[in-house]
Amino acid sequence: MGLSNYHNNQTLWTEVLPGGHHWSGRIQKGALLQFKALSAHANVSLFCVHADDKLERFNMPDSLKGQHTAFLSTGNVLYSDLGRVMASIVTDEHGWNDTLCGASRPEQIKKQFGTRTFQDARNQMYQSGVDGLLVEMAKFSLDQSDLSATVNLFSKVAPDATGKLSYVTADNSDQIVELRFEMDCLVFLSAAPHALDSSASYSPADIQLSLFKANPLSESDICRDACPQNQRAFANNARYYALSSI
Repeated sequence: MGLSNYHNNQTLWTEVLPGGHHWSGRIQKGALLQFKALSAHANVSLFCVHADDKLERFNMPDSLKGQHTAFLSTGNVLYSDLGRVMASIVTDEHGWNDTLCGASRPEQIKKQFGTRTFQDARNQMYQSGVDGLLVEMAKFSLDQSDLSATVNLFSKVAPDATGKLSYVTADNSDQIVELRFEMDCLVFLSAAPHALDSSASYSPADIQLSLFKANPLSESDICRDACPQNQRAFANNARYYALSSI
């Protein structure tokens, strides 16, 4: 990938999130978090809450309804449950990020791949997306009651004639997704397999995380101006930060 139009191309921090592992951190408003899949079978289950008010969190139904879509990709945003924009998807080389299936659960991982515990395999254990997210959320005094739908980056699901969803296998190697953060967020990530992943073995991709300073919004923005609802949500952000700065 060449120079980005959405950040200054100067890496502030980078780290590899191993496949199956989890991560959390505070991402500031005006930062851009880049995800790069380092091999096939990439999936990153992402959940976020407002860093300064943890009761405000990612709202999947409003994000889909407001933008008239069944998945999120370039030009879409992640709405909070207060009608504000948490983050904008400014780059998506995969082209489809599932929001319907949620993070994988322990029983799904066991059924698909079997069991490998920490006692048996240490860091090579099999772990579900839900378990990984809850480990990270506990560091910020959040628990299972706080976890709702996730965005599953790099993962596409498709329905059949009866509406049953299936995971669409793809080689995600070197694909990039970039999220520009529009408010200060606590971000929780799990690189465990997708809940419907049909792979024969537990081999989720490593993910390279890189942080940049985002470029300021221009007169025309790919996410803000994608639809009137997004413009209203950005206006809600502007109002919130204007009142908060007084």
